[in-house]
Amino acid sequence: MIEFSNVTKSYTVGTHALRGITMQIEDGDFAFLVGPSGSGKSTIIKLITGELKPTSGTVHVNGYSLERIREREIPYLRRTVGVVFQDFRLIETKTVYENLAFAMRAIGAREQEIRDRVPYILNLVGLENKSRRHPTELSGGEQQRLAIARALVNNPSTIIADEPTGNLDPARSLEIMNLLQEINNLGTTMLVVTHERDLVERFGKRVIAINEGLVVHDGMDGYYRA
Repeated sequence: MIEFSNVTKSYTVGTHALRGITMQIEDGDFAFLVGPSGSGKSTIIKLITGELKPTSGTVHVNGYSLERIREREIPYLRRTVGVVFQDFRLIETKTVYENLAFAMRAIGAREQEIRDRVPYILNLVGLENKSRRHPTELSGGEQQRLAIARALVNNPSTIIADEPTGNLDPARSLEIMNLLQEINNLGTTMLVVTHERDLVERFGKRVIAINEGLVVHDGMDGYYRA
């Protein structure tokens, strides 16, 4: 579960990024996080992943208290949260299989675990026939699927997708959103940060709207302001 309680975040330059955020995302939820540039969305992501600590208030993520978390605990927190980036951030010198294996080795997975897990995840995202390709040999949609696979491979309970369709055409965007929906249906909590109005309206999920560091809407009624 992700829980923010009256969270503020100010930067040393004087910017008040968050001004009292309270929200809760339960295990298994699917929610869109929307809002204009500079509204505080990126700060929320950085708080969830332990990159930042709140100035005041409390943040709880999958059993960790982010205002009190110790440096040595942050890698364990991040194993519970997979992040999908808009710019993919794949290792171009490694194959599709090797990108996922590398992510697993980074947390100390055994080779047998890697041999079992990687094919399963590639099949889940529809890349089972691309394991020997390099990222540069994939289409944009396939690269995003690989980025999602990498976020999934260590079996996190939560996925944060930060503008996952920002570089894709409408057809590929819909494919990616359907994939994220399928992953959510398997029990993974999903938080999708997006400016894509059509996708938000089409999927009819919970929408958390942020503006000027405040939650201005949180509900299922299709609200969108960005």
